[in-house]
Amino acid sequence: METGAISLDDLSGGLDLYRTLESGQSYLWRRTDGEMYGGTPAPDEWYYTVVDDPETPSSRAVVRVRSRDGRLEWESTVDADPLVRRLLRLDDDLEAIVAAAPDDPLLDEAYEAHRGMRLVDDPPFGTLISFICSAQMRVDRIHGMVSTLAREYGDAVSFDGETYHAFPTPAQLATATEGELRELGLGYRAPYVVRTAKMVAEGEAHPAEARDLEYEEARDYLTRFVGVGDKVADCILLFSLGFDEAVPLDTWLKTAVEDHYPDCDCGSYAATSRALREQFGGEYAGYTQTYVFHHLRTAD
Repeated sequence: METGAISLDDLSGGLDLYRTLESGQSYLWRRTDGEMYGGTPAPDEWYYTVVDDPETPSSRAVVRVRSRDGRLEWESTVDADPLVRRLLRLDDDLEAIVAAAPDDPLLDEAYEAHRGMRLVDDPPFGTLISFICSAQMRVDRIHGMVSTLAREYGDAVSFDGETYHAFPTPAQLATATEGELRELGLGYRAPYVVRTAKMVAEGEAHPAEARDLEYEEARDYLTRFVGVGDKVADCILLFSLGFDEAVPLDTWLKTAVEDHYPDCDCGSYAATSRALREQFGGEYAGYTQTYVFHHLRTAD
């Protein structure tokens, strides 16, 4: 077992691990008490995920993290310091990002209420499938679906006496049938997941190929996957491909437009998203969007 720790004082803007991993950005992490997305922080519990081993891509690496006593602790099957820094975006200058946000009452309130929340950098294929599953679903149900897919189709990896399940590869998920996925609770999303997995497994397209495109071209590229519209594409760009300017327009952001930024309502998704990106400061508009989304979703 490899272990390590990172002082939170060394991170610009700190880190709120609970908000980072349970704010609707990621469905590829789980919590050891099984209560992820239950609405209650649990500082002594580990969050864990299974990703490709950076040194041996054909192998899987288990990564566990928890935040306590002013440190982010990690345990892994590999030396995970660079992995943890990438997955949780610990090198982001969060103080500078917050300081660069426009002076705006809603944004000030959201950033103040959720200090230390960072964007994630999840694997593209798992993010693609996660957000296909997200349509008209609560965050806890999405997380449950994605965890079920990992358990049923992903590799089992042993670590520290426990068994962990990786999210399935495209080839593994492509073996699923629509009927099987419906039985697992995916409902009308089942054929979307099957077709998209086959597209990636057969080399027809891969979400990572959008990384080198210009932003709006990248969003259009991702909509070729079955079950992916503009909003889901923006989520994939923001949470797995490094497009920090992406602003997914979900129900909560549409409420924000209606209540706070009516001038940003330009009729179409593309035009409204473009106007809201400018309203939120451009380069890091996706960071701002994530804070606003989480703030509105969790408001009493």
